[in-house]
Amino acid sequence: MKQPELQHQVRQVFTDYLEKNQQRKTNERFIILEEIYSRSDHFDAESLFTELKKKKFQISRATVYNTLELLVACELVTKHQFGNNMARYEKSYGYRQHDHLICLDCNKVMEFCDPRIHQISTRMGDLLNFEIPHHSLILYGHCRGCEIKEQLAKKKSIA
Repeated sequence: MKQPELQHQVRQVFTDYLEKNQQRKTNERFIILEEIYSRSDHFDAESLFTELKKKKFQISRATVYNTLELLVACELVTKHQFGNNMARYEKSYGYRQHDHLICLDCNKVMEFCDPRIHQISTRMGDLLNFEIPHHSLILYGHCRGCEIKEQLAKKKSIA
């Protein structure tokens, strides 16, 4: 799906959600939505707030946090807790199910998709008579960049 079409669709989903739940349709909320859907990373609320400030938008920190919660509620954004007590977010509309690798050193988030995980989920659901609409798998480790840095640091300490 092309970016303008995606932006239009998510805007419509958000508009419908706000109307249905009798929430205000403010320009600030739609600016936040557009900023999120122009990104391709996992982000935290503070980095989103900082990016909006850099772009000279007059949007409060509270509006960013509150809008993120609305976007999670209407399933346009997914909220993750990757174990470091900081929520990270990613856009979710029109994106396939995937899982994550998290670097314990630099907190880098990488996505991967392996159909075998879906097969396991489906099979377990069938075996245990359990409806599984989605799942989450997070693998923690050390990314290649951090491993290389660690090796270089060890070499320097030996020399």
